[in-house]
Amino acid sequence: MSGCWPVPDVLAHLAGRWRVRRTVRDLAGGDEGRFDGTTVFSRLPEGGLLHEESGTFTWQGVARPATRTLRFLPGHAPGTADVRFADGRPFHELDLTSGRYVAGHPCAADHYRGEFTVLDADHWRTVWRVGGPAKDLVLTTEYEREAETGG
Repeated sequence: MSGCWPVPDVLAHLAGRWRVRRTVRDLAGGDEGRFDGTTVFSRLPEGGLLHEESGTFTWQGVARPATRTLRFLPGHAPGTADVRFADGRPFHELDLTSGRYVAGHPCAADHYRGEFTVLDADHWRTVWRVGGPAKDLVLTTEYEREAETGG
């Protein structure tokens, strides 16, 4: 696959700290927002990774702190992940063994379709298309691995 970097073990690959830049486009209203921050994938004692994202979300000229927490648990097949919300509800599966994956998630009457692409060892992207009666959005997130600092 052109442009994709295969990842044999998604949990091992994601562990660590990533710089995050996200654009949020409201296709219905034409507004565009931006999130700048970091995501840390830290090991969970029971296996898997805790995904903690924090930064600043700017929408319509107003900047606010924003956070999100997810759990990336070992998936049904080796090297895959079962992504869950902080409260344990299922979100989506994630299999990056080909370097690309498409996930879906129904949310009330809206539907989320996420496309994950690993570009190389230190860069990956997600594009979520959210459609339905309540939302018409495209969220594009670029992740860049932060260099590890010696101690």
